[in-house]
Amino acid sequence: GAAMAHGHGPGRCRCCGEEAAERGAAWGLYLRIDRQRLQCLNERREGSGATVFRPWEERGDRSQFVESDDDEELLFNIPFTGSVKLKGVIVMGEDDGTHPAEMRLFRNIPHMSFDDAAKEPEQTFSLSRDPLGELEYPTKIARFSNVYHLSMHFPKNFGAETTKIFYIGLKGEWTEAHRHEVTICNYEASANPADHKLEQITPQTHFIS
Repeated sequence: GAAMAHGHGPGRCRCCGEEAAERGAAWGLYLRIDRQRLQCLNERREGSGATVFRPWEERGDRSQFVESDDDEELLFNIPFTGSVKLKGVIVMGEDDGTHPAEMRLFRNIPHMSFDDAAKEPEQTFSLSRDPLGELEYPTKIARFSNVYHLSMHFPKNFGAETTKIFYIGLKGEWTEAHRHEVTICNYEASANPADHKLEQITPQTHFIS
């Protein structure tokens, strides 16, 4: 009957696999981070903050994490390569006191410092311990619909001296920045009239695979 229509064979369930792939794709905003300009303030090991932004499927990699240095605070400055509509966040840590307890999100304030973090954030979240990266915190999308720079402030944890984060997932949509006027001008300037003649004579060359 209808119950069989799903057609699960023994062992592998194709649907779940597809679902996981789709879910992984939804958390693809890490690909849209401008890594050259990504900053993590108060990270103990330089460059470690950047490692927590990675594929959803690799969130369980415990060798990559960031730990705070002087106190429990961490602040990420995350510039994107275009405009982002941020829909959700995952924050994964240890199941202990080092897990961040609060997250504050700011939009479009590049190069934020801890002093700047005293400002009112766009949204604040109370975090639960999430050692497996299962909890998704939905953002107020109207406030995060045109984000070219996201700052994430973790002011406190569950009581340890330092804070540890293994993975941060960012879910949403990315739109290319409107910076292509420049390329168009360059192309026009360097276009060679001979090329155009060639194309007119042999249009079929484009279809040779």
